[in-house]
Amino acid sequence: MTNLPIAHDIHRKGHWTDAADRVTLGYDERFLRRRRLVTAGGMAVLVDLPETTSLDHGDALELSDGRLVAIEAAAEPVLIVTGDLPRIAWHIGNRHTPCQIEGGRLLIRRDHVLEAMLRQLGAGVTEAQEPFIPEGGAYGHGRTLGHDHGDAGDHGHARGRGHVHHHGGHSHPEEPDTVPDPE
Repeated sequence: MTNLPIAHDIHRKGHWTDAADRVTLGYDERFLRRRRLVTAGGMAVLVDLPETTSLDHGDALELSDGRLVAIEAAAEPVLIVTGDLPRIAWHIGNRHTPCQIEGGRLLIRRDHVLEAMLRQLGAGVTEAQEPFIPEGGAYGHGRTLGHDHGDAGDHGHARGRGHVHHHGGHSHPEEPDTVPDPE
């Protein structure tokens, strides 16, 4: 058994106040179920959620003692994309690529193949290090993993997060239900 404070609950952005601490996580790290995290204040906590969940910048984890730990998006390698944004956004979305949509630009994670495609489409593309907070799914909170392209009539859109994402002959399984030994 662990002596670490345990987080079983999430408070979504705008539905909490007064965090005791914060943890900064990249896009991939914010998709979790069970993991040991270390806060900015140096406190180790164990996240133990009922299912794999997509945490957003501005959410908070509630520890077993009632304290809240705010979630912040870490700066990570992104591409800032400008130009004919509706056309560019269509091509990005057609590739199921997470995308942060802002007034005069789009942000995607750095990817040399997508960068070459976007430049060929006439987009302006700049490399940067910024927090990456992509648009959530249309079928619920979190990531847009809720679909597959199989031949069953149900495309699984209502499933949301925390399942295996089948796409073009390959799968992206949910995070394993393990956590390293807390030290």
